[in-house]
Amino acid sequence: QVQLVESGGGLVQAGGSLRLSCAASGRGFSSYVIGWFRQAPGKERDLVAAISWSGTRTYYPDSVKGRFTVSRNNVKNTVSLQMDSLKPEDTAVYYCAATTSQYIPVRVIDYGNWGQGTQVTVSS
Repeated sequence: QVQLVESGGGLVQAGGSLRLSCAASGRGFSSYVIGWFRQAPGKERDLVAAISWSGTRTYYPDSVKGRFTVSRNNVKNTVSLQMDSLKPEDTAVYYCAATTSQYIPVRVIDYGNWGQGTQVTVSS
């Protein structure tokens, strides 16, 4: 299993950028699909980006496509989420999560390893 720790959250004005990082420890990081989820108060946890174990495949929902970019470094055991053109509706706690899969799952239930989350607040 891998243990995940997110960092990089904070307060930013609308239109600004933030870069989140997910650092992994444990064995086999390079074999895991990594997803970034977010959860706003009173709302469900949703997938906003995911990357395959090799980094060759990515997934983004329409809500963030063109604004968010996920990347990974399997040597440093890190996954990054670059968030540009941020909007107030992007405000949420952001989590990274890991799963072993040949495809990119999109459901919360498909991911078994989670970080503690990092708060992102976008002011208008």
